[in-house]
Amino acid sequence: MTVQRDVVVKQLADIQIESTDEGLIPAYGVLVNMLPVAFWNTFTERILKAIPDERRAELEEALVNCAHECGYHTGFGIINSDEFKSVVEPMVTEGAKDILRGAYAVFTAWGWAKSGIVQIKEGERMVIRAVDYYESDGQPGYKTAFMIRGVSAAFFDLAYSDAFPDGIHKYKCEQAKGIEVGDPFGEFIVYQNE
Repeated sequence: MTVQRDVVVKQLADIQIESTDEGLIPAYGVLVNMLPVAFWNTFTERILKAIPDERRAELEEALVNCAHECGYHTGFGIINSDEFKSVVEPMVTEGAKDILRGAYAVFTAWGWAKSGIVQIKEGERMVIRAVDYYESDGQPGYKTAFMIRGVSAAFFDLAYSDAFPDGIHKYKCEQAKGIEVGDPFGEFIVYQNE
């Protein structure tokens, strides 16, 4: 048996998680905040509008890097958490591939993106497809899924790089398609960082 995505998503979504008075959720081995999606999308939109066009690529890479750093450390906590171990690990038969499948099930269960792996070549390349993700809420005319890009590269780092915490930035991710630019889904390609 390999990781059954729908089963994992349902079981993880059914876990009752309480927040602290500060609005943090101490679960899955990490602290997660409860800020609304509109906060993050508005933040991104405002800083992208504020920067001169000639520096937009630099800012976009910085946003992807923020998500990469966060995804690497948060992802490590998630895949080592009691919740992940109890729900996902019993289904793991294909090693890193199944850990990645489980990580994207968490991604979906948490409401970040209805996403999953459509192609994977171990340690070399992965293609992710998302039919819904919070960064697609706007229609800016360009691709804005910086969080999915960073986190996808981070997940691949965790699966195929050196031991934590030294395996970060071995992979990167490009967004090939985006709902925010009129495509029917977002598509993200992870590959080795040259």
